[in-house]
Amino acid sequence: METEVITRSQEAVAALLRRTDAIWNLEPTELVRHAVENGEGVLAENGALVCRTGKFTGRTPQDRYIVHDSLTAHAVDWGEVNQPVSPEVFGRLLDKMTAFAQDKTLYVRDAMACSDPTYQLRIRVVNTLAYHNLFCHNMFLRPDEAELAGFEPDFQIVCIPEFEADPAVDGVRSRNFVILNLAERTVLIGGTAYTGEMKKSVFSALNFLLPAEHGVLPMHCSANVGPGGDTALYFGLSGTGKTTLSADPTRRLIGDDEHGWDGNGVFNFEGGCYAKVINLSEQNEPDIYRAIRNGALVENVTFHPGTHHIDYADKSITENTRASYPIWHIANVQPGLRGGSAENIFFLSADAFGVLPPISRLTVEQAMYHFLSGYTAKVAGTEAGVSEPKAVFSACFGAPFMPLPPAAYARMLGEKLRRSNGNVNVWLVNTGWIGGDYHTGSRIRLDHTRALIRAALNGDLDRVEYLQHPVFNLAMPAECPGVPTEILNPASRWADARAYDAQARILAWKFEQNFQKYASFAGEEITQGGPVGER
Repeated sequence: METEVITRSQEAVAALLRRTDAIWNLEPTELVRHAVENGEGVLAENGALVCRTGKFTGRTPQDRYIVHDSLTAHAVDWGEVNQPVSPEVFGRLLDKMTAFAQDKTLYVRDAMACSDPTYQLRIRVVNTLAYHNLFCHNMFLRPDEAELAGFEPDFQIVCIPEFEADPAVDGVRSRNFVILNLAERTVLIGGTAYTGEMKKSVFSALNFLLPAEHGVLPMHCSANVGPGGDTALYFGLSGTGKTTLSADPTRRLIGDDEHGWDGNGVFNFEGGCYAKVINLSEQNEPDIYRAIRNGALVENVTFHPGTHHIDYADKSITENTRASYPIWHIANVQPGLRGGSAENIFFLSADAFGVLPPISRLTVEQAMYHFLSGYTAKVAGTEAGVSEPKAVFSACFGAPFMPLPPAAYARMLGEKLRRSNGNVNVWLVNTGWIGGDYHTGSRIRLDHTRALIRAALNGDLDRVEYLQHPVFNLAMPAECPGVPTEILNPASRWADARAYDAQARILAWKFEQNFQKYASFAGEEITQGGPVGER
């Protein structure tokens, strides 16, 4: 992707870098040294840099904006997710931020997104914090010396957490903000030190640019490749197992979060992984555990008393503890971070109501329905104010990062499924609870989920009998190697069959209420892919 003209924003940032103390493209060891000397973090005994992101330990979607202009006015799906802001508001904050940064030490990173050279986006990131620049080194693709020579960015990020907006005059809701200007190819981030805002801003930009300019389907999913070259995708919201399940020692990792799918296959947007590490253990997630070493960044964790040994079980700061590391910290990585077209797609849902089967096979219509639904559940303790399980629906399993209407992405996925002539299997996988809801049931064992996915990938589930779920009409395998038969049908694990049926119908009603906003696009065929039966 190439920017045809130098934008006002690019000129402003270039001028800022000419007149300030800018440090360019430091290696990780130097960035870690700067971060420690600056008081931004400390070293853990495994060599990783440990930092705290301050007030914000996650994204703040209500403070994210897209500039409303001639490029975006009729293309963006405006609403609570994609909030508009005027070019004047953006310009005013850009001027204030560049003025604020003139006496700061700035860390500059030249990087790229999209492992397929056809779509590569050259990115320049300007940070005031060394550990933020380390995050960008880890998460984006790293140009070689030849690529850095004469590097001119297509896109830029200015991230200055110390700068806060004045809501009374600056046209934003809070002191913290993220503003994406797609015409100017610039992101402004202020008032928040949560590093994930940077990577998700680039993801959002690609989700706008790739479908319109290249007909590429952008996806919030992880991906890996089997020994036979088959590609699998894992869609899911935070906490459903997207990173964990794709880090499989028997398969090569393409990436853990953001990908594109064109006519040739699947490619990674990133050059690193940003894994949740709450309750991380070497036994359950060995690849991720071992990836956290020299050069990795770990956010918002604590140490065991009197040591620098990370206490991954401590959620006193946040449950959203994270680790950022270059993808090559994972031992089994797919060369080039690219694979063929997907043959298996897994939709991951952590169902806290204990209703969905551990795995079920979807028709094309059901796949479209569940892709548009993007269901998971939040449980008590994961978000302020949540005391009971709460159904969450996020279109395309990534609504906060999707500037276009969900139907645009769903239409592209549907076309790929139909053109495959049945060569793409789509599975709905419940990584949440069975035998009851969040209060009375138990979390599905990770080894059982791995065995179910392995059976799907190996074709073992092609040779078994299927049962139909009476409410969701899902095809549930009657048996699976390595998995107790009694857990495959969720109703059989509930002590009270009538209580299960009532819970299933309540969840079905939630699905139906959410799906009403897609009915005009989906039509009768896709709508029938949802729950059925007497309400």
